Amino acid sequence: MKIVVIGGTGLIGSKLASLLQARGHEVLQASPSRGVNAVTGEGLQAALSGADTVVDVANSPSFEDAAVLHFFETGTRNLVAAAKAAGVRHCVALSVVGTDRLASNGYFRAKLAQERLIAGSGLAYTILRATQFFEFVGGIADSGRRDGEVHVSSQLMQPMLSDEVAEALADVTLGVPTGGVREVAGPEAAPLSDFVGRWLRKKGDTSRIVAGTEVPYFGAPLALRTLVPDDGARIMPTRFDDWLGRAV
Repeated sequence: MKIVVIGGTGLIGSKLASLLQARGHEVLQASPSRGVNAVTGEGLQAALSGADTVVDVANSPSFEDAAVLHFFETGTRNLVAAAKAAGVRHCVALSVVGTDRLASNGYFRAKLAQERLIAGSGLAYTILRATQFFEFVGGIADSGRRDGEVHVSSQLMQPMLSDEVAEALADVTLGVPTGGVREVAGPEAAPLSDFVGRWLRKKGDTSRIVAGTEVPYFGAPLALRTLVPDDGARIMPTRFDDWLGRAV
């Protein structure tokens, strides 16, 4: 098949492209740096010509509320229109577990808008929601730094290895469109504060952790299971501590 990966040169897009190529498929890694921009529409129709499947893993360069909403709404509308014109048979998008439970955060509102545009497009589609990547735990820690302390939620998360996000996404891409949402996660659910603490210790960072259920996640309040998948999610095998032991 010819598969177009929107955001194809980023962290997940590049891993996905390699996996799909190894399985014998023609992959076009579309990105603004390669002349394909879903938000402006530049190069989009030409990129999708002859494509069987399109996978959207692009992420907004800005997380400011209006900018991120514009990125996902405009980019998705343009992508849907181009996919229909090209006769694409499967539209796949990567999203985030908990997107529908985090409406108080502008980024997740924008991701939910993206999901709804795809679901209502008339295209055959599958949305894969993944939990946070192991590589993102450091960013969670940094977002909570104040006066030498790290403030972080004690609600649950169930992070996963980015390589295994790409693996699950490759399987979805090559599978039959589900017309719905599937979820994928790592094998261990534990408090965010626990994962952050392990990451800090690995880095030799002795900052005091201030954990609590009321500490927001990038400005959004969390319930116990906001960031963990529902029953039926695919569970990938790599554990956080195993990754941490290998991480530089």
